[in-house]
Amino acid sequence: MKPISISSRAWVWFVLGLLFIFPLVNGNNYHRDVMVTAGIFMILALGLNVIVGYAGILNLGYAAFYAVGAYTYALVNIHFHMPFWAGIWVSGAAGALFGMLLAWPALRLGGDYLAIVTLGAGEIVRIALNNVDEVTGGPNGLLGIQHPTLWFPKMNFGVKPLPYYYLVFAIVGILVFMLRRLESSRLGRSWVALREDELAASCMGINPMWAKLSSFGIGGFIAGIAGCIFASKQGTVSPDSFDFILSVMVLAMVVLGGLGNIEGVLIGAFMLSILPELLRGFEIYRMLLFGVAMILIMLFRPQGLLGESRHVEEFRRKKEKAPA
Repeated sequence: MKPISISSRAWVWFVLGLLFIFPLVNGNNYHRDVMVTAGIFMILALGLNVIVGYAGILNLGYAAFYAVGAYTYALVNIHFHMPFWAGIWVSGAAGALFGMLLAWPALRLGGDYLAIVTLGAGEIVRIALNNVDEVTGGPNGLLGIQHPTLWFPKMNFGVKPLPYYYLVFAIVGILVFMLRRLESSRLGRSWVALREDELAASCMGINPMWAKLSSFGIGGFIAGIAGCIFASKQGTVSPDSFDFILSVMVLAMVVLGGLGNIEGVLIGAFMLSILPELLRGFEIYRMLLFGVAMILIMLFRPQGLLGESRHVEEFRRKKEKAPA
């Protein structure tokens, strides 16, 4: 496990302090709600970073993992009255199971072909949710999902963003803590080895199939948790919330922040979830400005805002080898 320097600890405490006092000094519920949305995207980006950043497997259907978690909580809550605190584990397990079931046959492929399979799986899930009316409610979705409650102090989260704010960022903190330890573990190092050279990793005794399946399982588990929080906050879920654009957006957050870098992924998720809100006054040009910002980042920081030094060196070597 990598030692944490004093300066890094100071930054961690500084960020935690800012997150804690933000809703106390800013009573605007709209701003709090935007921060909750940013926190959910951070959770999703951390999950996708396990698959894309650590294991190096391009996944274009991550919204399907998110949808499985959201619909799982909706179904177990509506039909079996399962509370949120139990449902979040069931949703995470459903996301992990879905990810591993999808990966089992798909991992026989590689590169662009695997990316196309994940893209197709994401669309199949959305179309299935639209058409299995008896279970999913079809295009209208499922209504009447219960919000989280606390027994002590007795509180119903309701629709107020403040309790969701602390819930979401507490989960982000727990995930960062767990993923920090995971990336230094035997499994985390096997993902990196697999990403760099699958044949060499196999020769070193790493089981490629197990390493890939575990990345899909853990990434799916995290997406399932995010889906459960989303469904409990909204009180309703519908297939339109889990389209292809969402998968691309989460992937853009990971790439923008820097593949495999937890801090970079969090910053990328925060920026891309806040930026559309900041540009709301320029509604006509909002997507254009968004696209220009992404192009500028790709031109001047192709490795992402906080990309690993190894990626910086790889991009530099490719640039030097490129014909003039």
